[in-house]
Amino acid sequence: MTKASVEDTKAEKKIIKSKGAPKEESWQETVKVFFSAIFIALTLRVFTYEPFNIPSESMLPNLLTGDHIFVSKFPYGYSKHSFPFSIGGFDGRILEDPVKRGDVAVFKLPRDNETDYIKRIIGLPGDRLQMKGGALYLNGDKVQRERVPDFVVNESKNTDCRDIPQYKFRDADGVVQCRYPQYRETLPNGVSYLTLDLLPNGPSDNTGVYTIPQGHYFGMGDNRDNSSDSRKPISLGVGYIPSENLVGRAEIIFFSVNGDSELWELWNWPDGLRGPRFFKSLRPDEK
Repeated sequence: MTKASVEDTKAEKKIIKSKGAPKEESWQETVKVFFSAIFIALTLRVFTYEPFNIPSESMLPNLLTGDHIFVSKFPYGYSKHSFPFSIGGFDGRILEDPVKRGDVAVFKLPRDNETDYIKRIIGLPGDRLQMKGGALYLNGDKVQRERVPDFVVNESKNTDCRDIPQYKFRDADGVVQCRYPQYRETLPNGVSYLTLDLLPNGPSDNTGVYTIPQGHYFGMGDNRDNSSDSRKPISLGVGYIPSENLVGRAEIIFFSVNGDSELWELWNWPDGLRGPRFFKSLRPDEK
């Protein structure tokens, strides 16, 4: 065998060997892309935005059962509860910024430090808060409260009108709707939002004075007579919310369903989706 033929054989072997490399490299690249995607998704969820869905009517009229929202993580800084399963290995908060009165916030229920709750932050550390006759008093002053047109929403699997006849009626087309007494509440900082008052002088409409401890917040549902919140002690409701338990600030509704159709029932989507609620901001109005 000549020298040229020997080198040709070596070159051929190199070519054959190189032909097998792309498959191995392709598999490795797929694994890298997969884990990179997971890492990026977790990083975004921990440090930027996390999706949540609304399972109850405690935040009516601003949030309905079946709403899906994005919560921003960065406005209040970070705690161990910013991480999935609260695995952050530290106590307290880092890069902490003050919570603004009137924000809608997601937090871990202080009773178990696991369940995600959503309420509007009404009281800040050091505030004195009380409910009298359904009206909110903050540091001794009555918060402005104005009666506005009723809140009306179609009845569905996610909205049942609480089976109270006075809240239920039919429109001209025979569609069953829920109608609730609605108010606009305006806090001293000029932040305003809508609330419901279903039961005059209900169980939570008259309370003692709450003095919020340092490092804690006071959260209330906008549906004032149908919310387990800071008006109830930690053993029955939320109690005071430790700063560490804050997960983030509710920003926007990105998707909403009324519960009348399943995901696979494409033919029911036109009636099941609440299109007008898509991309609705959850930030309160400000003067």
